[in-house]
Amino acid sequence: MAKIDDVARLAKVSKGTVSNVFSQKRPTSKEVTERVMSVSRKLNYVPNHIARSLVTKKTMAIGLTIPHGSFFFNAFHTQFINAVILEASYYGYRVLLDMIPLQKVKTPFLSSYPIDGAVVMSPTTDDERIDLMHLGQIPFVTVGKVMNANIDHAASVDNDNMKIITSICNYLIDKGHRNLMFLNANELMTVSIVRTAGFIQAMHDHQIEVEPHMIHHKPAILSNEYMDYGYAETIRVLGKLKKQVTAIIADDDRTAFSVLNAIKDLGLRVPEDISLFVICGDLSMMVQSNPSLSSMDLQPSELGIQSVRLLMHKLDVLKGDFPENKIIDSKIIERDSCSTI
Repeated sequence: MAKIDDVARLAKVSKGTVSNVFSQKRPTSKEVTERVMSVSRKLNYVPNHIARSLVTKKTMAIGLTIPHGSFFFNAFHTQFINAVILEASYYGYRVLLDMIPLQKVKTPFLSSYPIDGAVVMSPTTDDERIDLMHLGQIPFVTVGKVMNANIDHAASVDNDNMKIITSICNYLIDKGHRNLMFLNANELMTVSIVRTAGFIQAMHDHQIEVEPHMIHHKPAILSNEYMDYGYAETIRVLGKLKKQVTAIIADDDRTAFSVLNAIKDLGLRVPEDISLFVICGDLSMMVQSNPSLSSMDLQPSELGIQSVRLLMHKLDVLKGDFPENKIIDSKIIERDSCSTI
């Protein structure tokens, strides 16, 4: 395991300078700080948390809150969490992970937290986690848009979700599809609200009437309907209601695979009868699926890295100019599940 002496020797600075870079007790130049951090990354050096906490009066820990309930993570979560943990370790911070059901936050959740700040994933409207941190003056960064009535400005890292959904709609419409169905995220999530608005706007731009069967929202994560989301809606809309849907946009890979099963049970095929597009999917699973599924690359690792860097800026660990709201690029990955009609 690398020691402070190893970092100091390779960075060509004193041990005291290495300590100052991590503790922020005394200022160091940007050039020296970057050199020390670069060497620390190469050596996987992490300072002693207990000793550093005694000097800085900080816990040297950040929280990562994910309202995920009792179900397993998908690949997006895993890549995001790995990036947060690795990036935080570069600055000498541990990550305390909380998986909590939506709308189940209790006051002790954050008031007893031994953390210096937090990254909040998947915010909802009037998110109680955000209210508690705001009232407790705990620095935080959200991964997603904040829609709390009492908070005007909040630091965030996000994809451009309006652009994402309009790009997908335009992509499918350019292929001749005008009868779309959108299996969105839960209606309480701020990302869902933005994407719904984007979907409606895209339909309006192409003079397509938005009918009730075209937009659906994922049930609450602890509900009985959650696991069947995608399958039940596809069977009802295409099978029972006999709607002429030619393309389906699925929120995530779990929903997409449920849709594939429903389409198969209806005696239809992808993409010959129905095109299928996934917004948030495991890239490796998208390739292995038959047919391979077209999807968005949301860059979950970059979302994790930038959320930690923005939080480090709020904690005065990183200096310089940082945008209050950071947008991470995304792009369409074309595969075999969308055809031209």
